[in-house]
Amino acid sequence: MTGQVRTVDGRVAGRRGQATRQKLLDCLSEMLSSSPYRDVKVIDVARKAGTSPATFYQYFPDVEGAVLEIAEQMAAEGAGLTELLEGRSWVGKSGWQTAQELVDGFLEFWRKNDAILRVVDLGAAEGDKRFYKLRMKILNSVNNSLADAVAELQAKGKVDKDVNPAAVAGSIVAMLAAVASHQKGFQTWGVKQAELKPNLALLVHLGVTGKKPTK
Repeated sequence: MTGQVRTVDGRVAGRRGQATRQKLLDCLSEMLSSSPYRDVKVIDVARKAGTSPATFYQYFPDVEGAVLEIAEQMAAEGAGLTELLEGRSWVGKSGWQTAQELVDGFLEFWRKNDAILRVVDLGAAEGDKRFYKLRMKILNSVNNSLADAVAELQAKGKVDKDVNPAAVAGSIVAMLAAVASHQKGFQTWGVKQAELKPNLALLVHLGVTGKKPTK
């Protein structure tokens, strides 16, 4: 945890207070994995963290405020997804490797943060601008890099001039997000994780380059 952490009334929290605050967030994260977001109550989070509701309210105005804090931390981590594409080639065998590593990293990020991402998706779908901005912050980390990659290939004559890089990138990212949030559902269709990744990577590669990958 970096920077000053403040209580609701503006006081700077000490080391012990910061630890308590983080424990509350950790307990809330764990509860979101097994309980619907709106069923989680302050008293339950406080009890799980071994403290009181009064202590919870020292750091967060309500459960939603704490959820937004977790989502902010997750979104900051999600911005790192751009590292999966920075300086990477989409030509030849390197392009196939880039597509595979993007898919692997994207799916892993979604699995790791599944509980909070479900809450963010719900809030965004209901029109809550705070959750919508957080969702877009995560997706933009990949979307912008993909659009740049398509535009670069287009400038070199490797992608049709009529292709809109932003539209292609947005479509690919929307597909990745939809698949990532439905990973468990694929199992009911008889699709194993090991089978999902290469097929999704194939679609990503085709979308970016317009060509089958060189393996």
